[in-house]
Amino acid sequence: MTEFNIHAAIRILREEYRFWKTPAVTIVAQCDGSPFKVLVSCLISLRTKDDVTAQASMRLFERADTPDAMQSLPVEEVAGLIYPAGFYRNKALQIVEISKRLMREYGGRVPNEIDELLKFKGVGRKTANLVVTLGFGKAGICVDTHVHRICNRWGYVSTKTPDETEADLRKKLPAEYWIEINDLLVAFGQNHCFPVSPRCSVCRLAEMCAKVGVGASR
Repeated sequence: MTEFNIHAAIRILREEYRFWKTPAVTIVAQCDGSPFKVLVSCLISLRTKDDVTAQASMRLFERADTPDAMQSLPVEEVAGLIYPAGFYRNKALQIVEISKRLMREYGGRVPNEIDELLKFKGVGRKTANLVVTLGFGKAGICVDTHVHRICNRWGYVSTKTPDETEADLRKKLPAEYWIEINDLLVAFGQNHCFPVSPRCSVCRLAEMCAKVGVGASR
């Protein structure tokens, strides 16, 4: 099979994107652009459906939308506001503790470097990259389950973990696509290229996709 044409794939995904539901964290970034809100909504989104993330983030930010305001909230209140997000009690504690540390050590400002963000409990590479790209507009590649799965399904990379996928993409993905790859593939994965039974019969990328690991499709 010929090498996967990433330029053609991105062009098609950009065209199709307007028909798909925008990921919740992207909506937060588009509405405000606050790195703090991007960080918090990304933490809420982990192992949580997008609709739940969007509603939970909105409820929480109506109550507190800065590190200073957030650090003053009882953890129990934050938990109640973001329920039923997955692991909402643990996430509430993380959000409050991160807010306190931002005020104590960073003057209430979210760091704009991945390595610095990784020092916060509960912040992994996916979250750090998303904050850097959506919150600050800096180069980064956010690899979540959709990006990892789809890039391997295409045959564009051959990796076992999201971290390995990020490392490979940093080597081969053209820099012009770094920031938007997550947004495009999350929407693609949520609306079309499902983990099980993807919609291959009506996919404009089907002919160029290696369909690695795909069993049944529709």
